[in-house]
Amino acid sequence: MVLGRPLAESVAHPPRVQDSGTVTPMPHWPLILHTIAVAALVAVMIGLSHVLGERHRDGATDTPYESGIVPTRDAPPRYTAQFYLVAAFFVIFDLELVFLFSWALVAREAGMVAFVEILVFVAVLLVALAWAWRIGALDWAPRARERSVSRRSSR
Repeated sequence: MVLGRPLAESVAHPPRVQDSGTVTPMPHWPLILHTIAVAALVAVMIGLSHVLGERHRDGATDTPYESGIVPTRDAPPRYTAQFYLVAAFFVIFDLELVFLFSWALVAREAGMVAFVEILVFVAVLLVALAWAWRIGALDWAPRARERSVSRRSSR
């Protein structure tokens, strides 16, 4: 406790002691002034770049820049959206493994309540995985995905 207030409250609003001995919270005007100054600086920088920036349309303006070398072939093909979907699923389930691993480290100390909570967590994961599987989000081949879409639309 700091001056009769909990520590968390004292850190968020540091006290100011006046001559009479009363404690008042710090005013918020420095934060507001800082926010206004940052917004003004951003506006000035964007405005200056718009006013002072070059405006030209040469033939090479829209071509890819490869270290000053004239491109000799087309760019490689883009990845499909399915690739990014699988990558997103990997990241999501990989992060959930981090939660499961950290729970496993303290499972005995955490007790039965934590065990029930982790069961709910895993159940939600399994429901999400089953839903993604059912709608065809995990199908890599386009034909299987098209069949699942046509099956859903015919219902």
